[in-house]
Amino acid sequence: MEARLALVVVALLASAPAGGANVFNAKNYGAKGNGVVDDTKPLMATWKAACGTAGAVTMVVPAGIYHIGPGTLKAATDLKRFGNDWIEFGWVNGLTVTGGTIDGQGAASWPFNKCPVRKDCKVLPTSVLFVNNQNTVVKDLTSVNPKFFHIALLSTKNIKMSGLKISAPSNSPNTDGIHIERSAGVYIMDTHIATGDDCISVGQGNDNVDVARVQCGPGHGMSVGSLGRYAGEGDVTRVHIRDMTFTGTMNGVRIKTWENSPTKSNAAHMIFENLIMNDVQNPIIIDQKYCPYYNCEHKYVSGVTIKDIQFKNIKGTATTPVAVLLRCGVPCQGLVLQDVNLKLKGQGTVSAKCENAKAKYVGVQLPKPCP
Repeated sequence: MEARLALVVVALLASAPAGGANVFNAKNYGAKGNGVVDDTKPLMATWKAACGTAGAVTMVVPAGIYHIGPGTLKAATDLKRFGNDWIEFGWVNGLTVTGGTIDGQGAASWPFNKCPVRKDCKVLPTSVLFVNNQNTVVKDLTSVNPKFFHIALLSTKNIKMSGLKISAPSNSPNTDGIHIERSAGVYIMDTHIATGDDCISVGQGNDNVDVARVQCGPGHGMSVGSLGRYAGEGDVTRVHIRDMTFTGTMNGVRIKTWENSPTKSNAAHMIFENLIMNDVQNPIIIDQKYCPYYNCEHKYVSGVTIKDIQFKNIKGTATTPVAVLLRCGVPCQGLVLQDVNLKLKGQGTVSAKCENAKAKYVGVQLPKPCP
């Protein structure tokens, strides 16, 4: 059965204009939006007309149900044609996006990404941005080879994502699968992510994030952070990561915060449970001295307070001897490790390393708890 892409739309601007001089309305190209007629040709005609116009453009998709498919949307390779993102769904209540493939054609752009080595880098465009939406459903969507993030959620409330297939080469920089920021009520289920950075990254200002049954790898694993870098960051609370499998990733589950934070915030009330680690370099990490650059200042401890964090029923193999790293700035509060059973791939044993971290240990513990 061929996949179809369906948009159930209250009102949609497919790209955010700067000035709004060039407006392309799908209804003017023959789109019906009645949920019955295949709107592939008129929507693609609108898309081509918008993409073929110089300068800022707006593609307007009026309220309705638009069936598109089967098909693939391919991004241009010329970076000069983009702002911060490629496809943007914004200010919509009740949007549903299903099926189809988004191809960011990012390989030509990755050599221009200096963010892994420079703080003042120019950020490349995200493939799909959901911003200021409510009650959104995204399912059975495929994303490949973005220029930067695959999918970003910004100031989004109540979004359910499932059946996604997200992929990019393991050496593609900053190709996070799903990045979440300043959002509430995010549910990600039954998804496979293999990419060059975090499978899912939970940034600042989020509440009630639930991730379940996600296959992650290769890539950098599942991260909360990085946090504490900028002024005015919001707390991250109520994160539940469960029933995930990590295969060949750099990290398993990680909380990462910067030192020298300009303002204070909290990362609290999180549960990481029922996780399988298959040949993961660093299965469990709290790192409050996070800095990916060569020269980093260590003047002040991180301004992010970490509290009420539980790691439960985590099993599998690590590829480095330190399988559990708990490196806190201000002492972490309320850490619990329960039924953690990790072994070193090959010969030898794994260990745990702790700094300003006193945890409660329950049930099976391998590696042995920090002294």
